[in-house]
Amino acid sequence: MQFWQSLPFTHPDDMLELAPVCEEAGFEGIMLADHLFAPEQYASRYPYDDSGEPPFNGATPFPESFATISALSQVTTKLRFVTNVYILPLRHPIEIAKDLSTAAIFSKNRTVLGFGAGWLEEEFEIMGVPFKGRGKRMDEQLPIIQKLLAGEVVEANGEFYSFDAMRMNPVPTEKVPMWVGGMNKAALRRAAQFGDGWTGAGTTFQETLDILSELKVQRARFGRENDPFDCLIPLTEELHPDQMAQLIESGMTGTGSWPLEYQLPPGCTVQDKKDKIRELGETMIRPVNG
Repeated sequence: MQFWQSLPFTHPDDMLELAPVCEEAGFEGIMLADHLFAPEQYASRYPYDDSGEPPFNGATPFPESFATISALSQVTTKLRFVTNVYILPLRHPIEIAKDLSTAAIFSKNRTVLGFGAGWLEEEFEIMGVPFKGRGKRMDEQLPIIQKLLAGEVVEANGEFYSFDAMRMNPVPTEKVPMWVGGMNKAALRRAAQFGDGWTGAGTTFQETLDILSELKVQRARFGRENDPFDCLIPLTEELHPDQMAQLIESGMTGTGSWPLEYQLPPGCTVQDKKDKIRELGETMIRPVNG
């Protein structure tokens, strides 16, 4: 069973101290968030909280994801890193492939691309990227990114991207796993069709069962039911061991520990966070993985 520690909203200096402790405690990897900036004013509603308010603002640290992975990989040896989630349609697929490839190379194949459509329309507007049609744009992006990362010669003549034949170098020595985020039917279809896994934003036991069931149906639809497939599922409620066993049997391969700021009182120090990570290793990871 994989356990991942969520480390968004954390200053880069603190991340460099916390990452080795996560590895020491037995975590599989670190989950990172992605936003280019926080608009001072916006009307978009955050979809993962009933209030509609996101858990960040303009004062929240948001270091660039792939640069962060490259840095944290230098102070760890086994820890993996996943973007949960990277806003794919906000960028050009060649740019994404280059940045992702670089992180995968420097981390020695410990990088996972977790991606989604994004919800903050004003972020797209400021960047001059259409918000509408972003799902279709992702479907066009993914084959381009996957081929570039494989070192193939790629050209495009699609609805959204058109360019002459080109190739990217260097490329990773192993395939970069791609996990799709999002809980709607389009996201689950995209995960089944293109992804190596699915990653969540926090679900209940029943919600998780429903998602795993739908993923199974969709993967069979695309003839991928026997391919390796990860499901990283942060949970919003404490479950009985029998319920956890049921989720694992249904396809859950990992779960996430919520950001340390959510688990500790305001004003907590870096040492407090280190202590909490070690505690989680003893109370959450060790009883399951030994």
